[in-house]
Amino acid sequence: MGPYGKGFTLAFFLLLICHGGYADDLVGGAFPLIRRLDSRDEAFRQFIADVESNRRRVFNLNRNRSEDVQAVAGFLTVYQYVPREEDDLFSLAARCNIPYSTLVSLNRLSHPSMVVTGRPLLLPSVPGIFVAEKPQSDLEHLLALGHSSQSDSESVKLTIGGVFHFFPGRELGHTERAFFLNRGFVFPLRNYRLTSGFGMRRNPISGTMRFHEGLDLAAPLGSEVYAVRDGIVTEVGNDPVLGNYIVIKHSEGWASLYGHLQRAGVALQSSVKSGTLIGWVGSTGQSTGPHLHFELRQNGKARDPDKYLFLPGGR
Repeated sequence: MGPYGKGFTLAFFLLLICHGGYADDLVGGAFPLIRRLDSRDEAFRQFIADVESNRRRVFNLNRNRSEDVQAVAGFLTVYQYVPREEDDLFSLAARCNIPYSTLVSLNRLSHPSMVVTGRPLLLPSVPGIFVAEKPQSDLEHLLALGHSSQSDSESVKLTIGGVFHFFPGRELGHTERAFFLNRGFVFPLRNYRLTSGFGMRRNPISGTMRFHEGLDLAAPLGSEVYAVRDGIVTEVGNDPVLGNYIVIKHSEGWASLYGHLQRAGVALQSSVKSGTLIGWVGSTGQSTGPHLHFELRQNGKARDPDKYLFLPGGR
């Protein structure tokens, strides 16, 4: 660990219990503070030395198992840094020579915008993924689901602002990165039965063949319907075919539509977060029974929702 000696090794680290999901109250506390991300800062020099040594250990762990998980995790040291106005997540990760996945999972970030000037971040010296034992965000649910089949020998359990299972050398997968970058969508229902998919089908009302631009999801009358991503409610109305419906505009040209609702639970132009309750399943408009008609569109073009949706806890 070097002469600086203020980073915590795992033996002490496992005894440390902090409160809250972020590092808000840690400045001046248990973790050594890096004041500048350059060689003039003694703590930063020591942190980089730790990272360089641990990257070699992780390489050996991943390539030929000449290192084991417990041994690599035992070299973990943790520092803290307070981001400045010019800092963002990706530049911080690059300057610290660690994957942004590592910063994201330990600091419980669900989007790059959560790196805020003046709000401290924890900087771990071993690259890897910290999987929360009690997931809170959609990303954490996805991480927990993706690592649920991993054996205990592949991770180390530790406590810091909550209980984590640390997987040295791991990074976010493709789907996890998409969610973090706000390109994925949570499922609009928690319990459902798919009754009609995306594509050509025979319309159950008219009997004619038509292209179905969404998914029909049967669910009990009054089931809660959730926003699939952060956005702004741009339409709340009633249509002869869709019945009571909601449209939410998202980033990157995306929009989501929720039809046949019993009633809406959000107002026009209101801002919603991913997973916000927005309405209840109904059978309004042209409908043969209680269900949700759900569409995803990008720049006005219908996309197959099944390729983009994720249900926390599995589908």
